[in-house]
Amino acid sequence: MTTPRTSPPLDYRTAFDLAPVGMVLSRNRLMVDCNQQVLAMFGAEREQLIGQSFEVLYPTHDEFERTGARIAASLDRQGWYSDERVMKRVDGAQRGELFWCHVSGRALDPAQPHAAGIWVFEDLSARRRLGVDLTPREREIAALLIEGLTSKLIGKKLEISPRTVDVYRARLMKKHRAATTPELVQKLLRA
Repeated sequence: MTTPRTSPPLDYRTAFDLAPVGMVLSRNRLMVDCNQQVLAMFGAEREQLIGQSFEVLYPTHDEFERTGARIAASLDRQGWYSDERVMKRVDGAQRGELFWCHVSGRALDPAQPHAAGIWVFEDLSARRRLGVDLTPREREIAALLIEGLTSKLIGKKLEISPRTVDVYRARLMKKHRAATTPELVQKLLRA
C-alpha cells in the first residue's frame, strides 16, 4: 500500500514561491523578495538578487534608467504598468544572455512609482529570440514598435524626436531585412 504524498500547505508564501511566472517585490527599485521562477529565469541565486537594484537584470545602465523613467511617466491611475523589453541573465550557463521579457506590475502608490511595487516577469525567449545584435536604443524602439506605437508616440515616450525614431526604425529594418514596418514587427515577433 502506498502512502499518499502530502502537498505543501496552500498559503500566500507557497503561492508566491511556486507561481508559474517570475515575481519580485520591490522598494526603491531594490529587490526585497523574489520567487523561484525569477531565480530560474535569470540564472541567479537568491543572494545575487535580494537587496540588489533591478539594474543587474538590464543589459545597460542607461536602459535601466530610461525604463525607470518610462515606468514613472506611464503608470495608469491604479499604478499599473506593462511592457516587453530585453533583459539580461545574471548567472549560470546563460550568464549575460539577452532575452525578451514581458514585465508587468504595480506601484503600490502611483504618486511614488518606485517606492514599493509588485512585478511579474515572463520569459518570452521560447517564442521570440534576439536574432541580431541590437543597440540599447534599438532594443527600446523595437519593444515600442511591437506595442504598435507610432514614431511620434515612441519619440514622446523616449524623449527623442520622431525623426530620430525613424532613423532607428530604418536601422532595425535593415538589420532584420524588412521592407515595411509591419514586416519588421512580424520579424521581431518571430525572431
